[in-house]
Amino acid sequence: MGKDQEARKDRRASGSSRSGGRPGGRGRPQASVVTAQRPWGLIAAAIAVVVFAAAVISYAVVQVDKAEAMRVDSVEEIDGIEVFDYAAGQEHVSSEVDYDQTPPVAGPHDGVWADCTGTVYEVDIRHENAVHSLEHGAVWITYDPEVVSEDDIALLAEVADESGRMLSPYVGLDSPISVQSWNHQLKVDSAADPRIKQYADFMTFNAELFPEPGATCQSPQFLADPLVEDGAALDPDSGTSAP
Repeated sequence: MGKDQEARKDRRASGSSRSGGRPGGRGRPQASVVTAQRPWGLIAAAIAVVVFAAAVISYAVVQVDKAEAMRVDSVEEIDGIEVFDYAAGQEHVSSEVDYDQTPPVAGPHDGVWADCTGTVYEVDIRHENAVHSLEHGAVWITYDPEVVSEDDIALLAEVADESGRMLSPYVGLDSPISVQSWNHQLKVDSAADPRIKQYADFMTFNAELFPEPGATCQSPQFLADPLVEDGAALDPDSGTSAP
């Protein structure tokens, strides 16, 4: 009888030991697990940056492709261009010259050149001074002020905004727009015509196509007080030829 009681005590003691000494034999509570949150905001921002960068690169590639498509390696590749054959070393004159082309592309000219450092004139500059600029390698963009709109003039000004180029109205022009350099001319109907920039990019300071490579386009005195073609004064209010 005494042995049975001792055996029961031993079993209770053993059970208490296995349960960690806690009443009722319960085990340790399970530790709670915290799941890490994904940084969705940062992921979305990174994706947006990648998409934007891809769009910028794609746009740049398209623009480069367009520029490359319009690039020419010879005069003959410019559709509609006219070529003339004036010799170098033309005479300097102070009198008016009766030019064969309108606008003129070469020939005798004034000893002072018109400033052609990306200059945008609001007057029909004296043609003899403009021709001297062509001799220096400039591209002269002209437009009929009674036909071409302000928006179109702004487009032309963007092309002219580079050293070696100038823009001016030309009263009585026989086409809406005419672009000329020494011995070359291109007439177009629209300021959006891509040949304007094509012509300007190829002709500006092209040393093989004008008589005086290295000559400057800077003419501060003319820039400050441009000479106006006789009989071609513009109405300052309307921008068209005065009666």
